[in-house]
Amino acid sequence: MQGSLLDQLQPRKTPDPQPDPRPAHTPHAPLAERMRPATLEAYLGQEHLLGEGRLLRTLLQRGALPSLILWGPPGAGKTTLARLIASQHKAHLIELSAVLAGAKEIRDAVSEAQQRRALSPNPTLLFVDEVHRFNKAQQDLLLPHVERGTVTLLGATTENPAFALNNALLSRCRVLRLEPLPPDALDDLLQRALTDAERGLGGRVRLTHAARKRLIEHAHGDARVLLTTLEVAALQLPPRDEPAELDLHPIEEAIQHPTLPYDRDGEHHFNYASALIKSLRGSDPDAALYYTARMIESGEDPLFILRRLVIFASEDVGNADPTALQVAVNATAAFQLVGLPEGTLAITQAVTYLATAPKSHAVIQAWKLAQRDVREHGHLPPPPHITHRHADYQNPHLAPGHYAPLHYLPQPLRGQRYYQPSDQGHEATLQRRLQTWHDLRDAPPTED
Repeated sequence: MQGSLLDQLQPRKTPDPQPDPRPAHTPHAPLAERMRPATLEAYLGQEHLLGEGRLLRTLLQRGALPSLILWGPPGAGKTTLARLIASQHKAHLIELSAVLAGAKEIRDAVSEAQQRRALSPNPTLLFVDEVHRFNKAQQDLLLPHVERGTVTLLGATTENPAFALNNALLSRCRVLRLEPLPPDALDDLLQRALTDAERGLGGRVRLTHAARKRLIEHAHGDARVLLTTLEVAALQLPPRDEPAELDLHPIEEAIQHPTLPYDRDGEHHFNYASALIKSLRGSDPDAALYYTARMIESGEDPLFILRRLVIFASEDVGNADPTALQVAVNATAAFQLVGLPEGTLAITQAVTYLATAPKSHAVIQAWKLAQRDVREHGHLPPPPHITHRHADYQNPHLAPGHYAPLHYLPQPLRGQRYYQPSDQGHEATLQRRLQTWHDLRDAPPTED
């Protein structure tokens, strides 16, 4: 019967041998898995982290590695980088997936690290893929062990760590941002996969220029997408002795309907929502419509977009065009009535109307100023002449021009101006009108 881990781990006078960070592959392993690099020198992209004099390379050279959160899009090389870091750092690597692991697996990993620490000088790196999927309690389990250095945490996530991870865990880690692979790195990877005789296609396939370009464009910086699409396309070619040429047709067949990277509550969601609002604010209907279509085609809830449009109508257009709010609200009602796909026409109408409307943020500025004074001044009673028991109230409808030059704010706030219309659209008219009223109200009283 197999003994305990303590029985199996005997003290060593020499460091643990460092295995190839690429796991052993069966002939049926996917091309993307087979092509993982074995050394940092073969790792493509992320020059801002691994270039000469850059942070991660410097840390590895000095052998002082803090706990790290590797934040980046799918296919940027987070898992591969974690394995290479462990190899370079001469560390034992324990891998967990937060999708499958729970409290028990975390405790088991920490227990193994504690036993190894007693018997071997080499540190233990705990790699947690999709670490953002750990709940608060699971993240808290890691805290004391990361704090004491029992394990060095390497967490990989596609989500913004500021939103996805506990502040306590974040404070103990350094966040490294990985970027999508640039086209030249994807091209290098493609060439390796085509020519590598052991792990790649071994020169059995040649790509036309058009096919190569299409593959790189379709990957959008994702190495896994690039290699998976190449592999599926190559499988369509008939067996032959000489190298086969892979043109655009099998590439398009492998792509089929492209899936657009997106998430309902993550980085893509917030980035595209931000791009939409900023395009509307910048009066660019074409960009605003593109981001709207991109979000809907990716599976975004159209009602989320419509709610943002209703907010935008008041926040960024306001009384410069009072019809904007009506258009946004009516578009929401129309979509709820007809649904998809016809409901996208109402969304399009609202998006293009809001983008081309005159802009003013006077409404939200007015609210913020009024809210500030309420919070700073606390209870301030209204002036007596506008309270419900005052007998001498002067009704503006009975005054010349339907305007009575009275003060309505509480005494300490008299003269405050929260709403200051812009000179855009209908607000230019309001600006002139309000100025006339302010002049009448602020004029010194005339003597009889």
